[in-house]
Amino acid sequence: MFAKRFFSLDPYVPGEQPKDRPYVKLNANENPYPPSPAVRKAIASFDAAELRLYPDPDANGLRDAIAEMLGGGVTRDMLFVGNGSDEILSFVFFALFDSSLPLCFPEHTYSFYPVYAGYYGIPVRKIPLASDFSIDFGRYLEGESSGIIFPNPNAPTGIYEEPSRIRALLSRYPGDRAVVVDEAYIDFGGESVIPLLAEFPNLVIVRTFSKSFCFAGARLGFVIANPPVIQALFTTKNSFNHFPVDALTQKIGIASCRDPGYYGSINGEIARTRDLFARELGAAGWQVLPSRANFVFARLPGVPGRDVYEAIKRKGVLVRHFDKDGIRDFVRISIGTAEQMGDLLGIMKGDLLK
Repeated sequence: MFAKRFFSLDPYVPGEQPKDRPYVKLNANENPYPPSPAVRKAIASFDAAELRLYPDPDANGLRDAIAEMLGGGVTRDMLFVGNGSDEILSFVFFALFDSSLPLCFPEHTYSFYPVYAGYYGIPVRKIPLASDFSIDFGRYLEGESSGIIFPNPNAPTGIYEEPSRIRALLSRYPGDRAVVVDEAYIDFGGESVIPLLAEFPNLVIVRTFSKSFCFAGARLGFVIANPPVIQALFTTKNSFNHFPVDALTQKIGIASCRDPGYYGSINGEIARTRDLFARELGAAGWQVLPSRANFVFARLPGVPGRDVYEAIKRKGVLVRHFDKDGIRDFVRISIGTAEQMGDLLGIMKGDLLK
C-alpha cells in the first residue's frame, strides 16, 4: 500500500508539550512576549469576508514592507515569503542542493536539515564543530559539495559567527553553489550578512517571524537573496504548492514590519535576560556556551544531561535535551521573562538532583 520511499522517512521531532500538569515552557525557543500592539489592531480590523478570496499570490505588500524594514538596498525582487521558514527550507533544499554531491552542514545544528536532505534524497556530510563548539569553516572547503547550510547563531549551541568569517568562506567556496545562512536568531544580538549579497550571488539568507517577531502561532518566513534565486524559489513553490501566505498572516506581517521599535525593545530585553542568566549560571559552576540567540546551551559537569532535564521538569519547567553524542550532557534553555529565568536560576543553582 505504501511507496518504498515512505519507509525511509525520518521525521523531525519538535519539543514536547505534555499536558499532565502546568509547565513553564522553555523548550521551543518561543518569544515570551506578545506581538506588537499593531498586530492586535490589524487582527481586529481584518474583514472576515476577505477569507472567501484568494490572497495576493506573490505577497507583494508584505514583501514591500519587509524590504522597507530591512533597508540596506533590499528590494521586493530580493524577497520570497512562505508559510514559515521550514516550508521555505523545503523549497531551498529542492531548488538549490543537487543529489549528485553531498550537502554540508554542522554535525550539531537545526535537526530539520537532515530531515529535508533525506526527503529529497540529498546525500549529506556532517561537519564536526570545533573544540569550542564554533563552526569549523575550513572543513567545509574539503572535497566537493552541492552546497552549504548553517544557522547563525547556530542551534542548539547559540554560538554566533562574525560576518567576516562567513565572507572568508564565501570567497573560497565555488560561486555556482549555494551557501545558505539561516538567520532565525539574528535579531537577538547578531549582525546579518545581508550586506554580503552584493558581492556573492550564491549567498541565500533565510529568516523567520516565529522567534523575534513572536509569530510561533502563525506561519511566516522569508528568504533574502539575489533576484535569480528568488525567481527559482517561486518556480519551485508554484510547481509544488502554489498556495501563498494567507490573507490574515500577510496583514499582520505588514503590521509587524511597521513597528520595529517594539521588537527591538522586547528582543533587547531577551538578550539582557539571557546574558544575566548565563553569567549567574556560570558563576554557579555550570558550563554555558556563549549565546547570541534567545536560548542558552548549558551543562553541569559530571551530571548527565538527561538527569538535568528530568530534574528541571520535575520542578515544572520544560527545557530541551538532545540525546546525541557530543552534546548529550547539555540542555537547551529558551529565554523567558526575567521572572521566569530568575525562578529557573534558583532551581538550577539549588540541589537540583534531590
